[in-house]
Amino acid sequence: MTSPGEVERTLRAELRGAVDFSAAARALVTMDASNYRRVPVGVVAPRDAEDVAAALRVCAEAGVPVVPRGGGTSIAGQATGTGVVLDLTRHMNALVSVDPAARTAVVQPGLVLDRLRDAVRPYGLTFGPDPSTHSRCTLGGMIGNNACGAHSVAWGTTADNVAELAVTAYGGTSQRISTGWAGAPAGLPELVAGHLGLLRTGMPPDFSRRISGYGGLDALLPERGVQLARAFCGSEGTLGVVTEAVVRLVELPRAPALAVLGYADEGAAADAAAGLLPYRPLTVEGMAEDLVGDAAARAGLPRGRAWLFVEMRDEGGARSLVRVADALDAVVVTDPAAQRALWRIREDAAGTATRMPGGGMAWPGWEDCAVPPARLGAYLREFRALLAQHGLHGTPYGHFGEGCVHVRIDFDLVSADGVARFRTFSADLADLVVAHGGSLSGEHGDGQARAELLPKMYGPQVIRLFGAYKDVWDPAGGMNPGMLVRPARLDENLRFAVLPATTFAGEVARCVGVAKCRSVDGGTGAGGSGGPGVMCPSYRVTGEEQHSTRGRARLLHEMLAGEIVRDGWRSKEVAEALDLCLGCKGCRSDCPVGVDMASYKSEFLHRHWAGRIRPLAHYTLGGLPDWLRLIAALRMTRPVNAASRHLPLPGLTRERPLPPLAPQTFTRWWQTHGAPPHLGAGPGHISASPGHISASPAFEARVRAEPGSGPQGTTPTPTPTPTPTVTLWPDTFTEYLAPETARAAVRVLRAAGLTVDVPRGGRGKVCCGLTYLSTGRLDRARTVLHRTLNTVGDLRTPVLVLEPSCAAALRTDLPALLPDDPRAARLAAAVRTFAETLEEYAPAWQPPRLDRAVAGQTHCHQHAVLGDAADRRLRERAGLVGELSGGCCGLAGNFGFEPGHHEVSVACAEEQLLPSLRAAGPDALVQADGFSCRTQIAQLGGVRARHLAELLAEGL
Repeated sequence: MTSPGEVERTLRAELRGAVDFSAAARALVTMDASNYRRVPVGVVAPRDAEDVAAALRVCAEAGVPVVPRGGGTSIAGQATGTGVVLDLTRHMNALVSVDPAARTAVVQPGLVLDRLRDAVRPYGLTFGPDPSTHSRCTLGGMIGNNACGAHSVAWGTTADNVAELAVTAYGGTSQRISTGWAGAPAGLPELVAGHLGLLRTGMPPDFSRRISGYGGLDALLPERGVQLARAFCGSEGTLGVVTEAVVRLVELPRAPALAVLGYADEGAAADAAAGLLPYRPLTVEGMAEDLVGDAAARAGLPRGRAWLFVEMRDEGGARSLVRVADALDAVVVTDPAAQRALWRIREDAAGTATRMPGGGMAWPGWEDCAVPPARLGAYLREFRALLAQHGLHGTPYGHFGEGCVHVRIDFDLVSADGVARFRTFSADLADLVVAHGGSLSGEHGDGQARAELLPKMYGPQVIRLFGAYKDVWDPAGGMNPGMLVRPARLDENLRFAVLPATTFAGEVARCVGVAKCRSVDGGTGAGGSGGPGVMCPSYRVTGEEQHSTRGRARLLHEMLAGEIVRDGWRSKEVAEALDLCLGCKGCRSDCPVGVDMASYKSEFLHRHWAGRIRPLAHYTLGGLPDWLRLIAALRMTRPVNAASRHLPLPGLTRERPLPPLAPQTFTRWWQTHGAPPHLGAGPGHISASPGHISASPAFEARVRAEPGSGPQGTTPTPTPTPTPTVTLWPDTFTEYLAPETARAAVRVLRAAGLTVDVPRGGRGKVCCGLTYLSTGRLDRARTVLHRTLNTVGDLRTPVLVLEPSCAAALRTDLPALLPDDPRAARLAAAVRTFAETLEEYAPAWQPPRLDRAVAGQTHCHQHAVLGDAADRRLRERAGLVGELSGGCCGLAGNFGFEPGHHEVSVACAEEQLLPSLRAAGPDALVQADGFSCRTQIAQLGGVRARHLAELLAEGL
């Protein structure tokens, strides 16, 4: 084989597209969404079909294998390889044309499915197959895996919806294939003619989800019309590269309705699924209670411990189905938003099923085997018994109407014993699937995970035919070797084997590669957040894999492995990828497996700069609380403001001005205007329960006895219920930069009948450590947090933090950094947002009616960590109508002020925030609870945004 360096030089000379053999480029594609890892020699992003042909010619001449890759969401290892990986998403991602009359579209392989669906929706059309990864999977990948999705009950698999393919073979020859033998490689008609009997009688029973192996090979029978393109689908890149496809479109139902049927258990739901098919549903999806999880997730579901989601073309069809279905309970959902909320449970299952109830992780490997629908109930019962026999656990769900079951299982893929159990279980499960007349793969392909076991399903004669079929298309064996025929062992190339046994490595390995971070919509958040998601802002504006959450996780994985990225914690490749991580924490909620890249970045920066001089920004903005406290103590606010208008702060960008410091800090104002004369932060405790905070009896008695502790400073009438006291946290941004927010909050809280207190000795001595965390100064953050806990002592009251990023840091980072200090957990449990405080401690208070439209920004950390359900309810009660922007404002604390970040910072704002402000009416109020968000809105949007506390205070 020619050396990688020579191959790279030849490819650069022959191609117009990108050729990258760097460590970073290779590290990004060592894995897909499977358990497997293979290291390529390089990555090529061809510009067009001519580039693909040139790359395949060069690689064939050099003896280098080739793997075509789309979104990298394959779950069986087939999108990884040891040769050259063809990234077909960067340039070959166009929708070439749409013919609404013929109901067809011409697409390039890198086109994301949702882009096609969005483009044809105005014609009342859609592409039928819709896997749960529809927001990031590509048409080329769907063709390679013969993807199906929830609607295959009505519209079939990808193979059923492909009319014609343009294919380039290893060596560079190209042809177009459809029906008939035109474009077939030499020898294929003769191969089929010589095996007609085997194709007619030797294949396993045919049902809709027989996807395994070259399962469509019998489509080449003359009585089936010699469907050459159909047979090519599902070949997992082992035969050639698709450079263009003509796909069929289907009519989009105008008002589909969702019937949700509840059953006593999973088996009952599975038994019922096949009986619903005569009613021509669009989908029949099933799941049990162990997938759905907590009570909040079950809010829209009928009674039961397992459910079928059955979509019908209209409400009448759904209600008719409910009447004939033998279900324990049922609901019909017609509202599109409510339907999306329910479908989100199902679509996120590929990630949520990865997290076991006890906190452990489960993995793919047997993600999508299928049996004939009538056999599903019996199969699932035996499958659950097989799991128990091997001491394993998993959560089945999936396309019950077609007998296709998804599951992730808590395999131990690290220890020798665990890997041996994985292998033994896989063989036993293959036997079980075959015994039920099923298919080892029901839609996502076999890859390395199951190809070794295909002889159990097909037998030796068919397997030999598969090998001959592969050799006709690819005689040199250069297309994705090790898949489908002459496969690698299912327990080889496991990605976990290269990782050290450390906590950080375990966190990095959480990323299973489902690539929701590559979605254009970013998903929606946890904790009650609604609207568009946040993850991953830098990917959404750059479109580059290294700036996605998955890409960064892959680079960290390879840094820890040390094979490609060899500089360890000093890695320049990882530093470059993390440089554009805004620390928004969007991935913490939007990623189905809860990858927290902001925390990983802090840990990396901590180790990366250990013992070295850091960038100046780490000392300036990273040490912002210390600098601001010093400036205030020296009464230097005015000269610093004057100087900052003309002299940029060292280490910061010159492209944006610094926000001015407030002439008076909040705590100084509090001393003269706000503090009640008799009430301070006395001794007491915070209840250990996060959901309830109570004061001790002695403290309650003291509150009742003290004058001036009632609403508006009045002396309360003696009552057994004390006036609730709230500790207002003087975070750095509110204290020094936006004290007007805290003053407004004091006014609103008192109007709501609450007593307000501020931590004694606050004056800059309490801090959440956020700026030290974001710059990776973890030792300094721990010191600051220890000082904070010593300053505030054991607070007994709810702690209202107005700045969402500081509230999130106190709620999550504080106990993580100081796990052995019980005060940390108690303070974290006490943290409340402004809206949460009013809802929980002044539930009867009626806010002023503002009756205005509102626009603005939901803070990333509120979306990801805190949730904004209480804020939405408070805005509604105040008559504020409209949605705040999703996404990220792009300033993100220190990020937007650091050199080299301005362009990305502005692009992030333009992604959702600024368009929403321009679309708002002239009378709309602008809300942004985060100081960075307000600064970005002022500097780029030219309008003043205010905290919700300010809006309500102005309405009093």
